[in-house]
Amino acid sequence: MQQFDALIIGFGKAGKTVAAGLAKKGWKVALVEKDEEMYGGTCINIACIPTKALVHDGLHGKPYQEAIERKNAVVEKLRGKNYASLAGLDEVTVFHATARFLSDKEVEIDRDGTKETVKAKHIFINTGAESIIPPIKGDVNAENVYTSTTLMETKELPERLAVVGAGPIGLEFASMYASFGSEVTLISPDDALLPDEDEEIASEVQKEMEAAGISFEFSVKAERIEKRENGSVRLSLSDGGQVTADAVLLATGRKPNTEGLGLENTGVQMDDHGAIKVNANLETAVEGIYALGDVKGGPQFTYISLDDSRIVMDALFKDGKRTRDSRSNVPYSIFIDPPLARVGLTARQAEAQGFAIMEGSLEIVAHPKAHVIDDLRGLFKAVVDKKTGHILGASLFGPSSPELINLIKMAMDLDVTYTFLRDQIYNHPVMTEAFNTLFDIEK
Repeated sequence: MQQFDALIIGFGKAGKTVAAGLAKKGWKVALVEKDEEMYGGTCINIACIPTKALVHDGLHGKPYQEAIERKNAVVEKLRGKNYASLAGLDEVTVFHATARFLSDKEVEIDRDGTKETVKAKHIFINTGAESIIPPIKGDVNAENVYTSTTLMETKELPERLAVVGAGPIGLEFASMYASFGSEVTLISPDDALLPDEDEEIASEVQKEMEAAGISFEFSVKAERIEKRENGSVRLSLSDGGQVTADAVLLATGRKPNTEGLGLENTGVQMDDHGAIKVNANLETAVEGIYALGDVKGGPQFTYISLDDSRIVMDALFKDGKRTRDSRSNVPYSIFIDPPLARVGLTARQAEAQGFAIMEGSLEIVAHPKAHVIDDLRGLFKAVVDKKTGHILGASLFGPSSPELINLIKMAMDLDVTYTFLRDQIYNHPVMTEAFNTLFDIEK
């Protein structure tokens, strides 16, 4: 039996950051990763980095096969750097193996049939999430029915792509493949696009996606997939309609990845969605066992995983005041064309919570920088508490919105009024100047 100060299961953002931090403290750390192609975690290998590389190349006219090759090169480079950053540390031992709990403090490590037991006082579960396969009848396992992970492995661009699911993943892939030239149909059970977003923003998003050639099937579910003799796939919809495509993407969400971990041999508890239950410091029901990243549920963002690592390190070495409950105003972006970014509340949500509000609005066509870059699409909106002047939220649909949203988030965190952004002197011509107009609201 090998003894370590810490055992980390999963080489994702939170796990690798904690491993490096503990190594600096002189801890003896074991890091277990079952898939050599996942060093660095979901973001680097199958999510943020590869998809945004493809989004970039699609918008810049690069042929699909070349874009896939560049994406692969970028991923391999970053994966290698991530592995070397930990494998090169004397304090860290990286195991290419599966891990299974035997008890609260003992984990069986299986390297291609060679098993050994590892014991650690502190154990960190960082196994991420996996794609949800919806209960669709028929040929759901056909070779041209994909998840977001497997579709990016294809080197041939599908002429017709059907996307099942209209969440962030579905929208990004629909926009991305349309930019490469695929004829895209997006199938959603909702009666409108982005029902949790500002209605005017959602309408603008749909208008621009339709202008890009994407068609929508709302208020329906895909009930059956049928592989046809000519190689195409036919989807039967709940309203009796049909969609025929050369490829199908199942983008119906992701679930915590706990299968095979042997959690039943521990006191670790899970919720109704299969996520590991944790307290504010990310510790499970078992003292010394923590869960970080997507496996614990909540927002599935790599920057949340990074913050998870900070919370754990604070709990172990500082005062423990940095907790999951203390973080606020978490922004997010959907990398469609143009991108959509959001932080805080929409006007509808703010009013439902009892706020008297003021709204700022800016059509991108009215912004000078938009004319410089020749992209006049989009709409920015902001919500302000009429009583205090504090910013309650913002929805930015347009150029540079994933960058701009972080500035609004910081203003919200600093608890300054909207005039702080309105009255700043920004250089020119830049997209940040939009705040001069967006927040030009009188109480």
